[in-house]
Amino acid sequence: MQNQNKRKIEVFTAGCSVCEPMVEMVKSMACSSCEVIIYNLSQPCDMKECLEKLQEYGIKALPAIAVNGSLLSCCQNKEISMEALKNAGIGQAA
Repeated sequence: MQNQNKRKIEVFTAGCSVCEPMVEMVKSMACSSCEVIIYNLSQPCDMKECLEKLQEYGIKALPAIAVNGSLLSCCQNKEISMEALKNAGIGQAA
């Protein structure tokens, strides 16, 4: 019955110096009701579970965090788009 009260926190990282402080922050904040799972995408994962979860959650940038199966709003819509690049002047003569 205790598992029903657990909060499942999935952390997606590239194992880099940008991701590691976020991973450590999550670990330090986790309580006894938290189950923290780290997916280091710089290493192969068993049965491709981490790659399936990337697609399922729509993760476009790392680091990213999902709690109880939902990608946090701070981790959404970070995709580099052609529109954003054009708006920055990329591909346009000065």
